Amino acid sequence: MRSANRPSEALEAQTRPVRAASSRALWVAALLCASAHAQPQTLTMSEIFRDHAVVQREKPLIVWGQAPGGDSVTVSLASARVSAQADASGRWRAVLPALAAGGPFVLAVEDSSGQHQAAQDVLVGDVFLCSGQSNMQMPVLAAENASSEIQESAASTIRLLSITHAFSPTPLSVLTQPVAWQMASPETVASWSAACFFFARELQKTQRVPIGLIQSAWDGSNIRPWMSATALRASGSYASGLELLERYAHDPQDGQARFAEQWEQWWRAKTLERPGTEPWRVPRATASPGLWHPAPAALGDWRGWHVPELESFTGLVWYRTHVMLSAAQAQAAAKLALGAINQVDQTWLNGRPVGNTFGYGTERVYPLSPGMLHAGDNTLVINVLSTYGAGGLLAGAGQRTLELAGGAAIPLTGPWEYRLVPTSLGYPPRTPWESVGGLTTLYNAMIAPLGQYGLRGVLWYQGESNTGEADSYQTLLEGLMADWRRQFAQDLPFLIVQLPNYGSPPLAPAESGWAAVREAQRRAVAHDPHAGLVVSIDIGEPRNLHPTNKQEVGRRLARAARRVIYGEAITAAGPVALAATPVAGGIAIQLGDIEGGLLAYSHDTPIGFELCAAAPATCRFAQARIEGTRVVLAVPQGLVPARVRYCWADSPVCTLFDHSGLPAGPFELDIR
Repeated sequence: MRSANRPSEALEAQTRPVRAASSRALWVAALLCASAHAQPQTLTMSEIFRDHAVVQREKPLIVWGQAPGGDSVTVSLASARVSAQADASGRWRAVLPALAAGGPFVLAVEDSSGQHQAAQDVLVGDVFLCSGQSNMQMPVLAAENASSEIQESAASTIRLLSITHAFSPTPLSVLTQPVAWQMASPETVASWSAACFFFARELQKTQRVPIGLIQSAWDGSNIRPWMSATALRASGSYASGLELLERYAHDPQDGQARFAEQWEQWWRAKTLERPGTEPWRVPRATASPGLWHPAPAALGDWRGWHVPELESFTGLVWYRTHVMLSAAQAQAAAKLALGAINQVDQTWLNGRPVGNTFGYGTERVYPLSPGMLHAGDNTLVINVLSTYGAGGLLAGAGQRTLELAGGAAIPLTGPWEYRLVPTSLGYPPRTPWESVGGLTTLYNAMIAPLGQYGLRGVLWYQGESNTGEADSYQTLLEGLMADWRRQFAQDLPFLIVQLPNYGSPPLAPAESGWAAVREAQRRAVAHDPHAGLVVSIDIGEPRNLHPTNKQEVGRRLARAARRVIYGEAITAAGPVALAATPVAGGIAIQLGDIEGGLLAYSHDTPIGFELCAAAPATCRFAQARIEGTRVVLAVPQGLVPARVRYCWADSPVCTLFDHSGLPAGPFELDIR
């Protein structure tokens, strides 16, 4: 099983750098919240209601915005017209009656003082929210046959809305950046979600209505930041992290200081070092000989230092340098600028924590509190964690400075030393305010501001960044679906793309974080009447985290929607395993949702089945044969089977299909 900080998570950063948390970003979030609650003087609709929008058909349409406190507001769309009143803070909310698909219409709002705003060319149709990580975000430009797909993408009844990457420690009521609806065209589709666009194009072949697509996805993101604080608390596992996040939102420096205590406790517990003897506190003159080594003057990627143990190293490295200051310089110190660092740093000055930031090659700038520096010799210590790619302090020497009030800067040119941390120590804790790996940060900035915008369904393609912690994924996915349903609608359908094959094919049965996440996805959907699973185990690319055949993903999403959302009498996906029972001659697996019968490709019998005893690491490959709607497995000699698994590997070879051309999905079942 992979570690919690997976290479797959870092690989996603190659397509789009992840922005680091910063004090400035938090101030932006705070100002947004403040402005949303300030007494407004101008009438506005929520920024989602703009020209070319698609609003949800056949459901009451909720429209909201801001107006002078107490003003009467009238909202109209097509022949519908309703009134509402702004509360004391200026917030208003109106509910228009359900409308059939159609348009274009004008969505207009007017208040009692004569202010007016209108959105032109509004269509009524079906709206889908497309979310997750990089395989949802991956653009049409990176898909198969991209050039021809882009050239033929014009579709005036498919409308696109992109939510800009943003994160916040607290829920926002407005988006951090302006948004605009756009019609699908060669100019707009190239950089847009391939899976989401191909889904809409396929769906319109059977559902001839306008389709609105909202893309709110971020590459490399864990599932946790997409969930509200309420949902994470309900899971029962994140109380302390959420408490720390609240402190950080109120006072970032206090949050950083409290997290540093956790980081330092982790180090002492792992190394058994006594307080006062840790790397961030030991004076240079008393440090144990042989632990610290001279670093190249330019620093940069540690893989290029020509140090054998660092050439392919991923993990933790300590850095240390000193700077001499006069009393006036120490008193005037305002900021510590470290330049670009990959991937996580924990930084101290004179044994006092300065800050912790996550980001792939992003700039680090930390404000300094009074008294942190003193006249004479000052020690700067940085611990850097890098799990993939370039490691360490990447910027040129000129970008590492101690900035003084008034604009002067003292270069931190060293000399620098480094100390390698044994990989056996593992990885330290991570802050809950990280963008793609924290708690509730993406929900707060990229989902909460969507309010109660009407949706027909959600397309969710995520899980790669949870393959090192698969045991909790089912609970989290179920919690996310319940969470978003509380916001949008209790019966909101979810279409879940199960992780594809990625990695080396198996030579023997083994545990797999990728397989465990697939099983968690299957189980989360299995008993949810408003959810569907899209199996993609046969359309991944073992050496490519971002498989390019997003057209087939879109087709399978559309097929699942036709069954789960529109109620068509078709199978949602391929054959589904229902039960495993002992029979004469072996173990029988009963399958359902079969179209035209079972078949095996490339062999007269299917492969990829395993029988396992109750204990871990007891699985063995099993010979299989198709008997009607079931598969019967021969029990290997000497094994007392308790479980059956199918396609259980990072990148398994799976050959069981039905005549629809869709594969049976991976699964694990107890034998009963």
